[in-house]
Amino acid sequence: QVQLVESGGGSVQAGDSLRLSCAASGRLASTTVMGWFRQAPGKEREFVVAIRWSSNFASYADSVKGRFIASRDGKNTAYLQMNSLTPEDTAVYYCALGLNTPADVNRLRTESEYDFWGQGTQVTVSS
Repeated sequence: QVQLVESGGGSVQAGDSLRLSCAASGRLASTTVMGWFRQAPGKEREFVVAIRWSSNFASYADSVKGRFIASRDGKNTAYLQMNSLTPEDTAVYYCALGLNTPADVNRLRTESEYDFWGQGTQVTVSS
């Protein structure tokens, strides 16, 4: 069983930056994929970015490409640097961990590829 603990959410103004962290219990295998998803009020949860642990390859949703940067350290923590935030980025952000990275990059965007989920952290961006 893997536990994911998120931190770094908060309330900011449009144009500001935030960095989210997601710490996983234990050391992560090279086959791991870490994803970030978000859910805005009244909307379905949507994919934000996924990062393959072994290669550090990241795949971004178009809505955040060029503004958000996913990274990970060498052990068990993933980060989501969010820049140029807009009110449309307001949501609960979830990190998720998949034990086996799918080869098809499109599948990284699918929730069913992830085995464990964090509790979520609120990000609120005001105009």
